[in-house]
Amino acid sequence: MLIGEYTHTIDDKNRVSLPSKFRSLMGKKIVITPGLDQCLFAFTVKEWEKIAGKLSENASMLSTDMRSFTRYMFGGASEVEVDNIGRVLVPDFLRERANLKTKVVLIGVQNRVEIWNEKSWTDYKRQVEKQADGLAEKLSGLGIM
Repeated sequence: MLIGEYTHTIDDKNRVSLPSKFRSLMGKKIVITPGLDQCLFAFTVKEWEKIAGKLSENASMLSTDMRSFTRYMFGGASEVEVDNIGRVLVPDFLRERANLKTKVVLIGVQNRVEIWNEKSWTDYKRQVEKQADGLAEKLSGLGIM
């Protein structure tokens, strides 16, 4: 399981180092795709194949929402290599989409890594922390805890 929060720097060639704890779990090739809430998602190839399968199973070309969402996820996806020292090249169009500058935050979220602009993550986290009790209450019926 991917967990934790790590701040890293994007170098002048648009490469970011994966945290060492993530490297061993993710392998030598990953898929980076547009995420939600202004971040990027990074998946192992195996996890990406699972997600692609689920989207394909439930996808109806007749549904405007499904067509739009699958175009967003698949059209913006990029398979990238993890180099020998654990860096990945973030494609320009994805870096720009998530407004990634010099400092980025990598968040482990179970089956994916999220890559955030440092300020966007700080703002988002602050907002969610204020709502955490209310969110827990809303989700309490799911039997999570």
